[in-house]
Amino acid sequence: MERPAVSLDNYEAVYDFYLGHRQNRPVAQAAYALLAVRYRPRVHYARDVRDRLRELIRARTPLLIVANHLTHSDQYVLAATAWRSPLRPVIGRTRVLAKDELFADESQRRKIDMMGGIPVFRAKNHGLRAVSDAGRRMMDVSAARLHHGDSVAIFPEGTCNEGDPTRLQPLGTGIGHIVRRARDLGARPALVCVGIGYGPGKDPSRPASVFLTDPVTDLDGKVRDVTRLVQDELQRAVDAAVARY
Repeated sequence: MERPAVSLDNYEAVYDFYLGHRQNRPVAQAAYALLAVRYRPRVHYARDVRDRLRELIRARTPLLIVANHLTHSDQYVLAATAWRSPLRPVIGRTRVLAKDELFADESQRRKIDMMGGIPVFRAKNHGLRAVSDAGRRMMDVSAARLHHGDSVAIFPEGTCNEGDPTRLQPLGTGIGHIVRRARDLGARPALVCVGIGYGPGKDPSRPASVFLTDPVTDLDGKVRDVTRLVQDELQRAVDAAVARY
């Protein structure tokens, strides 16, 4: 299928393309390995989390990977974390939600496609009414990818936290809708929360402290209940990452 231009006016063709798009796994793995060398995150875990992650991945459980958003380097730190953790086997089978403006430059788009990007048209850029239909389609595609066995990575704050880096911004309900739609399709994703801390000043040139909490497999609640659960679990991950910096 020919790659369509990523624009809001063209969102239906965009999401038709990303519904079936596949990464080049060896190239993605090589890129993640290089990012691990460059960013060198210090990865920490709650007790037995490494074994739990390995079990879920062996069972082909799709993962919903969520991380806090502090700087424009966070996606690279998350990729480096995947390489340096039990998440390595899902590299090349993980979709990452990314703002649509990152797909504007063709060279950059090729890199984002290789990393598993799916564009998100944000209300802050286009207006809430303008993006409502595209947002629903994006959530459908994300749920379908989980249903087909891929993992999905999200920065659910939606924008960089310019305030207190130790406290999450309030999350929208989009992540709860993705979980509900995935469950309606028969998927049972496991939630994996990744807290990122850069220490005083949020200096991304220093190795980040990263903390992975125990995966949550019980995501049966309503949309707002799931969103609240993600907020609480991700805050726990952020607290632990900050404490270990």
